[in-house]
Amino acid sequence: MRSLAQPHKHIVAAFVLAVGFSIPALDFAVADEARVAELFAELQTADEVTTEALIDQISVEWSKSGSPAIDLLMQRGFDAREAGDPVRAVEHFTAAIDHAPDFAEAYNARAEAYYMTDDIGPAVQDLAKALELNPQHFGAQLGFAIILGELGRDQDALDLYRRVQTILPQHATVADAIRQLSVMLEGQTL
Repeated sequence: MRSLAQPHKHIVAAFVLAVGFSIPALDFAVADEARVAELFAELQTADEVTTEALIDQISVEWSKSGSPAIDLLMQRGFDAREAGDPVRAVEHFTAAIDHAPDFAEAYNARAEAYYMTDDIGPAVQDLAKALELNPQHFGAQLGFAIILGELGRDQDALDLYRRVQTILPQHATVADAIRQLSVMLEGQTL
């Protein structure tokens, strides 16, 4: 039964990591919440290509800590993660969290690094904190959905993917995960 759920894990994991890797050099500003709200509104009517661009723009906004030191730690963490050194990435993201404990993106980034090291418990804790600080964080929601699927909680994963789809209605990766889990849980209609 698990073999049907496994393909969506890799697809969504690639999406979550791509969002993290697509964040450009940070510019020492804080997120413009009005701009983020506009981008979220645009997601509701965007096509698939535009959705990707909007996701990138939202990620850029969320990555702005307002501190050059925190932004440097975050960039070092992203660089380490991209270089295949998630342990070092965790260290950098932890330092960022130590200095900015209310910065949701640092928790989400560290959760991804923990996930890469198979430290699921700490990853879940960081995803929960990221969502506590930023309930709209679709990357953290997707991370939770992946983990729920791995833990065999397919219905919970499906519910969470459906919630993400309300934010990202035209995202093919989310739709594919929903389709795969729906077939597995509900069967295929003839």
